[in-house]
Amino acid sequence: MLELLDVGSLRHERVPLSSSLGRVLAIDIVAPHSEPEFPTASMDGYAIKFEDQELKLLRVVDQNPAGDSRDLSINHGECIKTFTGSKMPSGSDTLLQIENVSIKDDYIVIDEAVAEASSVRAVGESFKKGDVLIKKGTKIGFVEIGVMASLNVVMVDVALKPRIGVLSTGSEIVDLGECSENIASIRSSNNYTLAALFESYGATALQLGTIKDDKQSITEALQNALESSDIVVTTGGVSVGDYDFVKDVVPRLGAEVIFKGVAIKPGRHIMLAKKGSKFIVSLPGFAYSSTVTGVLYVLPLIAKMLAKSSGYEVVEAVLDEDFTKRSPFSEFSACNLVLKNGSYHINFEGKKIGSSAILTNMLGSASLMITAIEDQFLPKGTRVRAIKL
Repeated sequence: MLELLDVGSLRHERVPLSSSLGRVLAIDIVAPHSEPEFPTASMDGYAIKFEDQELKLLRVVDQNPAGDSRDLSINHGECIKTFTGSKMPSGSDTLLQIENVSIKDDYIVIDEAVAEASSVRAVGESFKKGDVLIKKGTKIGFVEIGVMASLNVVMVDVALKPRIGVLSTGSEIVDLGECSENIASIRSSNNYTLAALFESYGATALQLGTIKDDKQSITEALQNALESSDIVVTTGGVSVGDYDFVKDVVPRLGAEVIFKGVAIKPGRHIMLAKKGSKFIVSLPGFAYSSTVTGVLYVLPLIAKMLAKSSGYEVVEAVLDEDFTKRSPFSEFSACNLVLKNGSYHINFEGKKIGSSAILTNMLGSASLMITAIEDQFLPKGTRVRAIKL
């Protein structure tokens, strides 16, 4: 469903190359020229004509240090001492390494012949003019910075980080640092978990706090969040309870509900809405549910806004133990994803079976195993898919 949503044109800004580490490219980086642009020596030695090696003795007529802009050339029976990175002289096609020759007055004696074009970098060896070297949507790392520096890229067009406002709803929620004598209170964690998740995938997360279960407070908080965010993510208030007001408030704000309710576990009661160019993603209140649905429904939106191909990586794996699906829906089960002998394997050691509140199931090398609606009992050895976290 999210793949069909229009998130508008890619917004971007231009930043100095030195400040671009970790950002996402907004344009393709295309080679403006070939590298190298001319045949180049890859070692220190003597530039020669390949067939002249039969002469065994060649006269040294010049030196060719790296960076020399002269148009040097050689004739039959001649050679030029040429250094690493230097342009090969006209008429030469091969480089004899220094260790392959002996010096005799103004001549070299060829002690060991080499193959034709030996130690010569051909035009376009690294890349050719017009090649797409780094694709739009690539996260910029140290190698990307090095390649762009070699192209004299001073300023880089990078995607603007989506701003995601995170709100937790529920009169029972107590934010960090707040004191409460009510033993029924629940310490807020969803907004911090989700903010960290979204930040780690390239967004800027805005902590917008917790909201009590009343329509006026929720309305005001959502209006404020829409002013400051590209995506508003709420937790709680979308189920069928008497105090689940988010599902009612969102449409009243003029937002178009794209869908409400999905056949997955955990997280059946979620809602996605759009108002103008802004999105509202309302997730369940349980910690595990909100985290899983944040992965499934918010990360793809972040990816599209950053011109990435997908929000998360899905891999194939082998079940190392039997598994029985507990619901009639598609399930996303916390599991351990282990690489063994070049392939991924899944086990459930230390993973508790219970409600959708057990966030600790996602500690360690956890991933999300995907089972389809029609799956029931999966024996050990079954090949399955999993979302890497």
